Amino acid sequence: MPTIDARRKVAARTVALTKVYGTGPSEVRALDGVTVAIFQGEFTAVMGASGSGKSTLIHCMAALDTPTDGQIYLGDTELSPLHDKVLTQLRRDHIGFVFQSYNLVPTLTAEENILLPLAIAGRKPDPAWFDTVVDAVGLRDRLSHRPDEMSGGQQQRVACARALVGRPSIVFADEPTGNLDSIASAEILQFLRRSVREFGQTVVMVTHDPVAASYTDRVIFLADGHVVSELSSPTAGSVLTQMAALHHELVTV
Repeated sequence: MPTIDARRKVAARTVALTKVYGTGPSEVRALDGVTVAIFQGEFTAVMGASGSGKSTLIHCMAALDTPTDGQIYLGDTELSPLHDKVLTQLRRDHIGFVFQSYNLVPTLTAEENILLPLAIAGRKPDPAWFDTVVDAVGLRDRLSHRPDEMSGGQQQRVACARALVGRPSIVFADEPTGNLDSIASAEILQFLRRSVREFGQTVVMVTHDPVAASYTDRVIFLADGHVVSELSSPTAGSVLTQMAALHHELVTV
Protein backbone atom coordinates (compact mmCIF):
# COMPACT_ATOMS: atom_id res chain seq x y z
CA MET A 1 0.00 0.00 0.00
CA PRO A 2 1.40 3.46 -0.95
CA THR A 3 2.43 5.61 1.98
CA ILE A 4 1.07 9.14 2.45
CA ASP A 5 3.55 11.97 2.95
CA ALA A 6 2.62 13.43 6.34
CA ARG A 7 4.30 16.75 5.47
CA ARG A 8 1.64 17.50 2.85
CA LYS A 9 -2.06 17.93 3.52
CA VAL A 10 -4.29 15.45 1.73
CA ALA A 11 -7.16 17.00 -0.26
CA ALA A 12 -8.70 13.68 -1.33
CA ARG A 13 -7.77 10.03 -1.20
CA THR A 14 -8.98 6.53 -1.97
CA VAL A 15 -8.43 3.31 -0.05
CA ALA A 16 -8.68 -0.03 -1.89
CA LEU A 17 -11.11 1.54 -4.37
CA THR A 18 -12.80 -0.96 -6.67
CA LYS A 19 -15.28 -0.36 -9.47
CA VAL A 20 -16.83 -3.27 -11.33
CA TYR A 21 -19.11 -2.96 -14.35
CA GLY A 22 -21.28 -5.88 -15.43
CA THR A 23 -21.44 -9.41 -14.04
CA GLY A 24 -20.30 -12.87 -14.99
CA PRO A 25 -18.40 -13.22 -18.29
CA SER A 26 -19.03 -9.56 -19.13
CA GLU A 27 -17.59 -8.26 -15.84
CA VAL A 28 -15.05 -5.45 -16.18
CA ARG A 29 -12.95 -4.33 -13.19
CA ALA A 30 -12.32 -0.70 -14.12
CA LEU A 31 -10.60 -0.09 -10.76
CA ASP A 32 -9.06 -2.89 -8.74
CA GLY A 33 -8.04 -1.86 -5.23
CA VAL A 34 -6.69 1.63 -5.95
CA THR A 35 -5.16 3.47 -3.00
CA VAL A 36 -3.97 6.97 -3.85
CA ALA A 37 -3.71 10.42 -2.26
CA ILE A 38 -4.17 13.82 -3.88
CA PHE A 39 -2.32 16.61 -2.09
CA GLN A 40 -3.69 20.06 -1.40
CA GLY A 41 -2.45 22.91 -3.59
CA GLU A 42 -0.96 20.60 -6.21
CA PHE A 43 -1.67 19.93 -9.88
CA THR A 44 -1.87 16.16 -10.45
CA ALA A 45 -2.24 14.30 -13.73
CA VAL A 46 -3.73 10.81 -14.06
CA MET A 47 -2.49 8.93 -17.12
CA GLY A 48 -2.86 5.48 -18.63
CA ALA A 49 -3.90 3.66 -21.75
CA SER A 50 -7.52 3.54 -22.85
CA GLY A 51 -9.40 1.33 -20.39
CA SER A 52 -6.84 1.79 -17.60
CA GLY A 53 -9.46 3.28 -15.27
CA LYS A 54 -8.27 6.88 -15.16
CA SER A 55 -11.62 8.53 -15.93
CA THR A 56 -13.45 6.09 -13.68
CA LEU A 57 -11.09 7.04 -10.85
CA ILE A 58 -11.80 10.77 -10.98
CA HIS A 59 -15.52 10.25 -11.57
CA CYS A 60 -15.66 8.16 -8.39
CA MET A 61 -13.52 10.66 -6.45
CA ALA A 62 -15.78 13.49 -7.62
CA ALA A 63 -18.88 11.58 -6.45
CA LEU A 64 -20.19 11.34 -10.02
CA ASP A 65 -19.99 7.55 -9.92
CA THR A 66 -20.45 5.06 -7.09
CA PRO A 67 -17.64 2.61 -6.28
CA THR A 68 -18.28 -1.09 -5.87
CA ASP A 69 -15.98 -1.32 -2.86
CA GLY A 70 -13.39 0.69 -0.95
CA GLN A 71 -13.40 4.19 0.51
CA ILE A 72 -13.18 7.71 -0.90
CA TYR A 73 -12.36 10.67 1.31
CA LEU A 74 -12.67 14.37 0.57
CA GLY A 75 -10.43 15.84 3.24
CA ASP A 76 -11.43 13.89 6.35
CA THR A 77 -14.97 13.15 5.13
CA GLU A 78 -15.71 9.66 3.83
CA LEU A 79 -18.21 9.80 0.98
CA SER A 80 -19.79 6.35 1.06
CA PRO A 81 -21.89 6.79 4.28
CA LEU A 82 -23.39 10.08 3.05
CA HIS A 83 -27.04 10.24 2.02
CA ASP A 84 -27.83 11.48 -1.49
CA LYS A 85 -28.88 14.95 -0.34
CA VAL A 86 -25.72 15.48 1.69
CA LEU A 87 -23.57 14.05 -1.11
CA THR A 88 -25.20 16.38 -3.64
CA GLN A 89 -24.53 19.36 -1.41
CA LEU A 90 -20.91 18.32 -0.84
CA ARG A 91 -20.37 17.85 -4.58
CA ARG A 92 -21.98 21.21 -5.31
CA ASP A 93 -20.08 23.18 -2.66
CA HIS A 94 -16.67 21.49 -2.55
CA ILE A 95 -16.01 19.86 -5.94
CA GLY A 96 -15.48 21.47 -9.33
CA PHE A 97 -15.51 19.40 -12.53
CA VAL A 98 -14.36 20.26 -16.05
CA PHE A 99 -15.63 17.94 -18.78
CA GLN A 100 -13.95 17.33 -22.13
CA SER A 101 -17.25 18.21 -23.86
CA TYR A 102 -17.62 21.53 -21.92
CA ASN A 103 -21.23 20.73 -20.77
CA LEU A 104 -22.42 24.32 -21.15
CA VAL A 105 -26.10 25.25 -21.36
CA PRO A 106 -26.54 26.50 -24.95
CA THR A 107 -29.28 29.04 -24.14
CA LEU A 108 -27.24 30.78 -21.40
CA THR A 109 -24.53 33.39 -21.80
CA ALA A 110 -20.96 32.75 -20.68
CA GLU A 111 -21.59 34.70 -17.47
CA GLU A 112 -24.81 32.79 -16.77
CA ASN A 113 -23.05 29.46 -17.40
CA ILE A 114 -20.21 30.41 -15.04
CA LEU A 115 -22.63 31.39 -12.28
CA LEU A 116 -25.11 28.53 -12.83
CA PRO A 117 -23.85 26.23 -10.01
CA LEU A 118 -24.04 29.11 -7.53
CA ALA A 119 -27.52 30.02 -8.75
CA ILE A 120 -28.70 26.42 -8.31
CA ALA A 121 -27.22 26.41 -4.80
CA GLY A 122 -28.88 29.71 -3.96
CA ARG A 123 -25.49 31.31 -3.29
CA LYS A 124 -24.42 34.78 -4.34
CA PRO A 125 -21.07 35.07 -6.07
CA ASP A 126 -18.18 36.91 -4.51
CA PRO A 127 -17.82 39.82 -7.01
CA ALA A 128 -14.08 40.22 -6.46
CA TRP A 129 -13.44 36.49 -6.91
CA PHE A 130 -15.71 36.37 -9.98
CA ASP A 131 -13.69 39.20 -11.54
CA THR A 132 -10.44 37.45 -10.67
CA VAL A 133 -11.54 34.20 -12.32
CA VAL A 134 -13.01 35.89 -15.40
CA ASP A 135 -9.86 37.93 -15.95
CA ALA A 136 -7.66 34.90 -15.34
CA VAL A 137 -9.35 33.01 -18.17
CA GLY A 138 -9.53 36.10 -20.41
CA LEU A 139 -13.30 36.12 -20.85
CA ARG A 140 -14.13 39.71 -19.95
CA ASP A 141 -15.24 40.54 -23.51
CA ARG A 142 -17.16 37.28 -23.96
CA LEU A 143 -19.45 37.28 -20.93
CA SER A 144 -22.57 38.15 -22.92
CA HIS A 145 -21.92 35.55 -25.63
CA ARG A 146 -23.63 32.17 -25.83
CA PRO A 147 -21.67 28.96 -26.44
CA ASP A 148 -22.40 28.86 -30.18
CA GLU A 149 -20.82 32.32 -30.46
CA MET A 150 -17.52 31.14 -28.94
CA SER A 151 -14.66 28.92 -30.05
CA GLY A 152 -13.98 25.56 -28.42
CA GLY A 153 -11.15 27.05 -26.39
CA GLN A 154 -13.36 29.89 -25.16
CA GLN A 155 -16.11 27.43 -24.21
CA GLN A 156 -13.62 25.36 -22.22
CA ARG A 157 -12.42 28.50 -20.46
CA VAL A 158 -16.04 29.14 -19.47
CA ALA A 159 -16.19 25.58 -18.12
CA CYS A 160 -12.98 26.14 -16.14
CA ALA A 161 -14.29 29.41 -14.70
CA ARG A 162 -17.55 27.68 -13.75
CA ALA A 163 -15.58 25.00 -11.90
CA LEU A 164 -13.59 27.59 -9.94
CA VAL A 165 -16.08 30.35 -9.21
CA GLY A 166 -17.50 28.58 -6.14
CA ARG A 167 -14.00 28.16 -4.61
CA PRO A 168 -14.18 24.35 -4.43
CA SER A 169 -11.85 22.27 -2.32
CA ILE A 170 -10.74 20.36 -5.41
CA VAL A 171 -11.22 20.56 -9.18
CA PHE A 172 -11.30 17.46 -11.39
CA ALA A 173 -10.77 17.81 -15.14
CA ASP A 174 -11.43 14.90 -17.51
CA GLU A 175 -9.35 15.37 -20.69
CA PRO A 176 -10.04 19.13 -20.64
CA THR A 177 -7.90 19.74 -23.74
CA GLY A 178 -9.04 16.66 -25.67
CA ASN A 179 -11.20 18.61 -28.13
CA LEU A 180 -8.89 21.62 -28.50
CA ASP A 181 -6.06 22.63 -30.83
CA SER A 182 -2.56 23.14 -29.47
CA ILE A 183 -2.93 26.89 -28.86
CA ALA A 184 -6.27 26.57 -27.03
CA SER A 185 -4.89 23.59 -25.09
CA ALA A 186 -1.92 25.62 -23.90
CA GLU A 187 -4.25 28.42 -22.73
CA ILE A 188 -6.34 25.99 -20.66
CA LEU A 189 -3.29 24.28 -19.19
CA GLN A 190 -1.67 27.61 -18.31
CA PHE A 191 -4.86 28.65 -16.55
CA LEU A 192 -5.05 25.42 -14.56
CA ARG A 193 -1.37 25.79 -13.66
CA ARG A 194 -1.95 29.39 -12.60
CA SER A 195 -5.00 28.44 -10.51
CA VAL A 196 -2.74 26.11 -8.51
CA ARG A 197 0.26 28.42 -8.26
CA GLU A 198 -1.53 31.73 -7.61
CA PHE A 199 -4.89 30.72 -6.11
CA GLY A 200 -3.80 27.64 -4.13
CA GLN A 201 -6.30 25.44 -5.97
CA THR A 202 -6.04 21.64 -6.01
CA VAL A 203 -6.47 20.23 -9.53
CA VAL A 204 -6.59 16.63 -10.76
CA MET A 205 -6.52 16.16 -14.54
CA VAL A 206 -6.97 13.05 -16.65
CA THR A 207 -4.91 13.30 -19.82
CA HIS A 208 -3.24 11.12 -22.45
CA ASP A 209 -0.91 13.91 -23.56
CA PRO A 210 2.67 14.06 -22.20
CA VAL A 211 2.86 17.78 -22.96
CA ALA A 212 -0.29 18.42 -20.90
CA ALA A 213 1.13 16.28 -18.09
CA SER A 214 4.30 18.41 -18.08
CA TYR A 215 2.27 21.31 -16.67
CA THR A 216 1.55 19.33 -13.50
CA ASP A 217 3.45 18.67 -10.27
CA ARG A 218 2.93 14.92 -10.29
CA VAL A 219 1.71 12.17 -12.60
CA ILE A 220 -0.06 9.01 -11.43
CA PHE A 221 0.00 6.16 -13.95
CA LEU A 222 -2.75 3.54 -14.11
CA ALA A 223 -2.85 0.22 -15.97
CA ASP A 224 -5.69 -2.29 -15.89
CA GLY A 225 -7.30 -0.61 -12.89
CA HIS A 226 -4.13 -0.45 -10.78
CA VAL A 227 -1.75 2.35 -9.87
CA VAL A 228 1.53 1.16 -11.37
CA SER A 229 3.83 4.17 -11.10
CA GLU A 230 4.10 7.88 -10.38
CA LEU A 231 6.39 10.69 -11.40
CA SER A 232 7.18 14.00 -9.69
CA SER A 233 8.12 17.25 -11.48
CA PRO A 234 7.35 15.71 -14.87
CA THR A 235 8.60 16.88 -18.25
CA ALA A 236 7.11 15.77 -21.56
CA GLY A 237 10.22 13.68 -22.12
CA SER A 238 10.17 11.97 -18.72
CA VAL A 239 6.46 11.18 -19.14
CA LEU A 240 7.07 9.65 -22.57
CA THR A 241 9.93 7.58 -21.16
CA GLN A 242 7.77 6.32 -18.31
CA MET A 243 4.86 5.51 -20.64
CA ALA A 244 7.19 3.57 -22.94
CA ALA A 245 8.63 1.62 -19.98
CA LEU A 246 5.16 0.75 -18.69
CA HIS A 247 4.03 -0.32 -22.15
CA HIS A 248 7.09 -2.56 -22.46
CA GLU A 249 6.34 -4.16 -19.09
CA LEU A 250 2.74 -4.83 -20.08
CA VAL A 251 3.55 -6.42 -23.43
CA THR A 252 6.34 -8.59 -22.02
CA VAL A 253 4.41 -9.96 -19.03
